[in-house]
Formats: sequence, structure tokens, C-alpha cells
Amino acid sequence: MTQKPGLIQKWLLAARPKTLWAAVGPVMIGTAMAHGDAGMHLPSAIAALLGALLLQIGTNFCNDYADFQKGADNPSRVGPARAVASGWISSRQMLAATIIVFGLAAIVCGYLVVRGGWPLIILGVVSILAGIVYTAGPYPLAYLGLGDLFVLVFFGPVAVAGTYYVQTQHFSWLPALAGLGPGLLSVAILTVNNLRDVEGDRLAGKKTLAVRFGVRFARFEYATCVVLASLLPILMVWLAGSTRNNAVVASLILFAGWPVMRLVFTRTGRELNPGLGMTALLLLVYSISFSFGWLIPVQ
Repeated sequence: MTQKPGLIQKWLLAARPKTLWAAVGPVMIGTAMAHGDAGMHLPSAIAALLGALLLQIGTNFCNDYADFQKGADNPSRVGPARAVASGWISSRQMLAATIIVFGLAAIVCGYLVVRGGWPLIILGVVSILAGIVYTAGPYPLAYLGLGDLFVLVFFGPVAVAGTYYVQTQHFSWLPALAGLGPGLLSVAILTVNNLRDVEGDRLAGKKTLAVRFGVRFARFEYATCVVLASLLPILMVWLAGSTRNNAVVASLILFAGWPVMRLVFTRTGRELNPGLGMTALLLLVYSISFSFGWLIPVQ
């Protein structure tokens, strides 16, 4: 029997720290691109990072609560233990924590609204609502097979372009396009999760893409996400000009991701658990290499 974690540890585990790079990466890229256009605003960058982390933690807490209520998290679960299902945190406590974290995210968004104006009101409200309906409510996105689209959009173009906008105070399509990189890798993280849980999700009526289209589809979805993300920096450099050539170093994740792809294509169930952290690390490496590559112009 797994030992019950302490007070702080159980909340840290519920926040799912290994996946939080999906919130950090887009902010890093958006800030690098803002700096590259001489528009970096450090307070806004910090607020964007804090807001992104709070939104993801709130979404994770809501997911923990809602999946338990819907029966997706049960004793037969093959993934990492969930706080409510394991009895570490009560449903009422998790619901209260979800409300508090999303409330803090709204406060941070308040500063960003002051900085960036009314578009940030829409972005903040939609982001919080999306985090809630991802697994909660009568038509949760994750249960309809729309979770992948949610992750691609909100952990990709929305996060990168939003970070860029709040610092430079103008919209550019280039950061939105760059956001597809971390967005695709965030989808890859979700795909490993759904591939691992495919049998349990099927029984719980959670119709992820892995459940709808099968294991083979999910494996190729993962590979497609990694390959497209690795090709994107080449397109970005072509569009932005030769001074950004160093950003193509991020394309090397195709080679770094090979061991994870081999794991995804040859393992099932609990054996896929390491793939979550490995893919999250891949996203971090991609974000760092793209950001620094973008910031170091070719003379």
C-alpha cells in the first residue's frame, strides 16, 4: 500500500509538477519574441507566467475533482495516483482549491487587463472557463475527444501570442504561429496520458481520441506532434528572415524525442508513465532552445 503523502506533498502531487512546463514554455517563447522586437516588459512577463501556472494548476485540480466524480479515476487506474481518488484530499477540499486557484488566476489577469486592455478580459475569461469545462460540466471537452484541440490552442498560440501581446501591446501573427510548437508538444503529453489510460477511459465513457480511434492512431498522433513541432522552427526562420537562423536549433528535438517515440510505440499501460515526464522535458528543451536561438541574431 502506498504511503499517504504529507500535507504539502499531496497538494504538490495534485498540481502535477512534471506537466507544468506546458505552462512555462509558451510564456518563455512569447517573452523571447517580445524581447526580439524590443518590446519586453518584465512585470508583464512575470504576471503572464504566474497566470499561466495558476490556470494550469487550477485545470489540474478541476480534473482531479471531476474525473473522480465521473468515475474515470478509480482503483484500477494505471497512471500516477490522483489525490481525490486516493483519499489524500476530499472532494470538497479539491473543489475549494480549484475555486481559489482560478480566483488567483483572475486577480493576475486583472493586472494584465490594466496593461493590455479589453482583449485580455476576453482571453482571461475564456481561459478560465476552458480550464473548467475541460473535464467538468455536462459536456466536458476531454470526454468528447476535444481535449487535444483545447490543449493545442490554449497551451500554444493563445499562450504565446497573449504573452507577446501583453508586453508589446500589439498583436503579431508570428508569435501565434510560433505557439504551435509548444502547443503540439503539449498535445503529445496529453496523448501519452490518453494512450496509457485508454482502457480505463473506455470503461468510464471518456471518449478521448485514443478511445475513439484506437491505440495505433494515438501513437501516430504522438509522432506527428513531435515531427511537426520540430519542423516549425525551420518555417519560422524562413518567415522571419536570416537573422533568426539560430532558432532552428529547436528542430533537434526530433532526435532527442526518438527514445520517447520508441517508448510510445512499444509500451502500453503503466509502462508509459515515464513518457509523460520525458515529453514534458522535451517541451522544456524545445522552448529554451527556440527562445535563446531567437534572441541570438545571426550577424
